[in-house]
Amino acid sequence: MEARLLQSSSSTCFFSSGSCSINRHRFSAIPSSPKPLSVSFPQKTRTRTNGVSMSKKDDGIESLSYKGSGVDIDAGTELVRRIAKMAPGIGGFGGLFPLGAGDSYLVAGTDGVGTKLKLAFETGIHHTIGIDLVAMSVNDIVTSGAKPLFFLDYFATSRLDVDLAEKVIKGIVDGCGQSDCALLGGETAEMPDFYAEGEYDLSGFAVGIVKKDSVINGKNIVAGDVLIGLPSSGVHSNGFSLVRKVVARSGLSLKDELPGGSTTLGEALMAPTVIYVKQVLDIISRGGVKGIAHITGGGFTDNIPRVFPDGLGAVIHTDAWGLPPLFKWIQQSGRIEDSEMRRTFNLGIGMVMVVSPEAALRILGEAKNGDYVAHRIGEVINGEGVTYQ
Repeated sequence: MEARLLQSSSSTCFFSSGSCSINRHRFSAIPSSPKPLSVSFPQKTRTRTNGVSMSKKDDGIESLSYKGSGVDIDAGTELVRRIAKMAPGIGGFGGLFPLGAGDSYLVAGTDGVGTKLKLAFETGIHHTIGIDLVAMSVNDIVTSGAKPLFFLDYFATSRLDVDLAEKVIKGIVDGCGQSDCALLGGETAEMPDFYAEGEYDLSGFAVGIVKKDSVINGKNIVAGDVLIGLPSSGVHSNGFSLVRKVVARSGLSLKDELPGGSTTLGEALMAPTVIYVKQVLDIISRGGVKGIAHITGGGFTDNIPRVFPDGLGAVIHTDAWGLPPLFKWIQQSGRIEDSEMRRTFNLGIGMVMVVSPEAALRILGEAKNGDYVAHRIGEVINGEGVTYQ
């Protein structure tokens, strides 16, 4: 294996599991401490759904699901539960580590791109997949209020195609630029016969920093706080095992036009993940942000409750934003149940901030003025789980 740039061989990593990206980062204490810091986010999975249906089922055709496509979110959650017994504190979007005796935490996150890579191989779109890689980690650590400092990547293939690898790494560089962090190093691994010809795998991790008194941890969330959603660019980098099943069933080619859209299906699916770092840090700097959820594997149903204290949940207003054409097509073509859509995809909202009512007015006012796009998608309520109306 060939290392790119200088890296330490003594790093300790905490991995995410599988293409559904069940985060299991830990809040770790300094090595001499007897137990981890008690600042982890709870991970809850109970859900209640009601209200308007988005599904369209007819013709007696089987409804597709993420589990039926080979990804079992419940199994990932069970693994997190078991690991938490061995390493208490597991379960947040990023892992916090005290920076010596100083006033700051280092915050780390790690992830891959999942089976979106399969579509990169089919479409030949390789120049943006590196943005996805960076986004999945930096979007996780910014949920703690951390500013990303640096990123490292791992690129593995059976036979190194230098031109292709350059395109991928150029995307990583672009992603680091969007998140204002340094590409500190990486690893290029050639493993003959391990991957199919022309294919590769990616993973990476990011490290950021946040003041101890500025950590966003959800502890101050109360009933009546507001959920603000920031738009996604599409599917981002989760749910592609199910997406590929839908594409196969639909009979459409990735070169065909997306029904109701303005691009080809392949281009819509390969749209790079939005990097929210600069926007979120700017909003945090003006106060009132109490919790942040990155909507990845687990969708709304599993990710939003992770930032709540015990006893609190959320009501989501499904008419608060327009469901993008890509998700309409995915649901209709796959005959996918509403509950499955809400637990698998971001549905057009890639980041959810839990803010005070006063901060919500400011954020929505700025959005109305055209500074950015944001939606009031719901409120915090008493009682655990997520309710849809």
